[in-house]
Amino acid sequence: MIYFDNAATTYPKPERVINTVTECIRDYCANAGRSSHYNAVKCAEKIYEARECIAKHFNFDKPEHVVFTENATYALNIAIKTLIPQNSHVIISNLEHNSVLRPIVRLANDGYLTYSVYDALTDIEKNIKCLIRDNTSAIVSTLASNISGFEVPLSLLSRVARENSLLLIADASQLAGHKRIDLRKNPCDAFCAPGHKGLFGIQGVGFICFAGKAIPTKSFIEGGSGFHSRMPTMPKELPELLEGGTLPTPAIIALNEGIRFIEDVTPEAITEKIAILRNSLLSRLEELKGIKIIAANGAIVSLSEANGEISEIDALLTKEKVAIRSGLHCAPLAHTAYGTANFGSIRISLSYFNSINEIDTLYSLLKGKYR
Repeated sequence: MIYFDNAATTYPKPERVINTVTECIRDYCANAGRSSHYNAVKCAEKIYEARECIAKHFNFDKPEHVVFTENATYALNIAIKTLIPQNSHVIISNLEHNSVLRPIVRLANDGYLTYSVYDALTDIEKNIKCLIRDNTSAIVSTLASNISGFEVPLSLLSRVARENSLLLIADASQLAGHKRIDLRKNPCDAFCAPGHKGLFGIQGVGFICFAGKAIPTKSFIEGGSGFHSRMPTMPKELPELLEGGTLPTPAIIALNEGIRFIEDVTPEAITEKIAILRNSLLSRLEELKGIKIIAANGAIVSLSEANGEISEIDALLTKEKVAIRSGLHCAPLAHTAYGTANFGSIRISLSYFNSINEIDTLYSLLKGKYR
């Protein structure tokens, strides 16, 4: 198989990630913070090490403000539902994944908040500022579209949020691991990401970095925390306030090792290699009259047939064992913004582990039908 579905989950994983997870499961996996025996203590140490690794990688100084979740969707739900005050107004982008859109719409339908949508494809700052109201409390925005890879600059969002005393909740699902991100220079109140995409971890863990001044004061889920067990309520401190129950220790350890891999390779080298692959793919696709390039940025190239259809490309590549993703990609707002809401698109998403030879194979397959 040629794997071009990295925006969903990166594959393959670095060998060191696989080895680290295997070692954890085989040699010491237990419940962190629940017991004093060796395995439990080692797991607790490894989990805190992962918090430190995440804080260092994204350059902020409070590893205890790294909260682990099931995935980025849970991270965004927790951030939105614990930070945004009732009866306030929220601004989101027109590129949002359903992991932002659906919780916002749910809260709006419940009468908890109102929201507006800004156009991220034109003048971002102007488009946000013209939507700010007296009761606007937050900007919730993707940092890179999962349809097009189009980047919404964190530096701009952070500045606009600070200048207007707004919370900033950022969805870094398609940006984390693809370029260097500095939360000290560009603070946001909640920086949310999954472990299994560009950070080369495995499914089962995401996280929130509470890297601004706003800190949640209410829990999102209640359960065991490993200490203060006599209390009928959750501990008030992060991260335990938002981490009820057993943590996914193997996935957290995999995430830690994935980030260490990125640091060794360097985010700059990853950015450069992905740009080479993307540009090589684009130069080949532009030769094919039957193919329409919808958008191409970062690690993502979206395309369709010239008439907008995608089913035949999907069938061809699936038959030839080329893994892509077709359809609406859980992002109907973004497809509306790109004019592709009727059919969606074919998304080719690249990774550091892809090669020019794989690009050539993809081109040859498409050339046979769409030259």
